[in-house]
Amino acid sequence: MEYGDFTLASGMKSNFYFDGRLLSLDPICSNIITDWILSNAMEQKVDFIGGPAVAAVPLIGSTVFHSFSKDYPLTGFFIRSDKKDHGLQKQIEGKLVENSSAIVIDDTVSTGGSLLESLNALKQNNCEIKLVLSILDRKLGGSEKLLDAGYKYSSIFEINSEGEIV
Repeated sequence: MEYGDFTLASGMKSNFYFDGRLLSLDPICSNIITDWILSNAMEQKVDFIGGPAVAAVPLIGSTVFHSFSKDYPLTGFFIRSDKKDHGLQKQIEGKLVENSSAIVIDDTVSTGGSLLESLNALKQNNCEIKLVLSILDRKLGGSEKLLDAGYKYSSIFEINSEGEIV
């Protein structure tokens, strides 16, 4: 956690910055997070795991790799904020099958705006989103928006009323 004056992706100001990539790119932390994701994937009986680029990509890769050794192979995908303007012009990268079910992961949920955009791209692909996961819920309304939109949501950590991670 870094403290100072930061602008979040939503444009909101914050006195701290949580960089989930420091956890998702650390071998011990990545293993712990991946086990948590896999447990949820097996419980939800999904075959796909994905999330928004860039923060979710290390988590997706780690989970896909780990899933094979757990005899529960998952296929990964990630969602760009916009379609590419070259090549195949895809917004969703990977072998996501239309009409499939998936878990969506992100490192942090703040206001939920970018995550909801990613979820809408999946809905346009007729995917059932069984669960949305994050490492940290900043408690800035994003998790409430996800729940209000009908998504099941869980995080490993959240910010309490004193601004501490619990």
